[in-house]
Amino acid sequence: MAGALALGDDALVLSHRLGEWAGHAPVLEEEVALANIALDLLGQARVLLSLVGDEDELAYLREERAFRNTQLVEQESGDFARTIARQLYFSVYQRLLYERLAAGRSDFQALAAKAVKEVAYHQDHAEQWTLRLGDGTEESHRRMGEGLDGLWKFTGELLQPVEGVDVDWQALGDDWLATVTDVVERATLVLPSGPRSGAWKAGAGRQGLHTEPFGRMIAEMQHLHRSHPGASW
Repeated sequence: MAGALALGDDALVLSHRLGEWAGHAPVLEEEVALANIALDLLGQARVLLSLVGDEDELAYLREERAFRNTQLVEQESGDFARTIARQLYFSVYQRLLYERLAAGRSDFQALAAKAVKEVAYHQDHAEQWTLRLGDGTEESHRRMGEGLDGLWKFTGELLQPVEGVDVDWQALGDDWLATVTDVVERATLVLPSGPRSGAWKAGAGRQGLHTEPFGRMIAEMQHLHRSHPGASW
């Protein structure tokens, strides 16, 4: 179940990254919104990882090289605009993917059919904030642009075919680019160039190669479970 592991790791890792905003969100409403998105993703991760094996062992006892998430979702949250840029790139991808899986007959159909509404909300949340920040003040415009630019190199991997996930990846990639381009332009921002031009790109998370921030993240995520094996409450 390579596909379930890849999609489950995406959801698990991004859930943890969004959870890092607890107690730090810019306004109380965002505290709740980001926490809800993180919980949605955690729920997806539990279902997907349970298709592969024991969800707790997979989450807390694997070494870094055994994770199959994309490098995009493991990137540090940075400021709020960078978090929104990461969420825009990922949620558009996930919404398009889950819509296709929900219409198919694969092992992912039931999960996708249940989750497609919540991932559409995730996209709408990221889209609305991209518009507010991009078309807001000079400072918010600058930061939103920097977030989009800084994470763009990781989007190429996001749109690569995943083993065991049978969808038209070329069409998904085309739809992703059209959707993201529309949002960015309405936000008075400029879409970065990079992976699609072939100039440069990053990403080998599906092969177990991760970036420096990921090691620190899973050390924190796994600390309690590894320190107290078998503990319960």
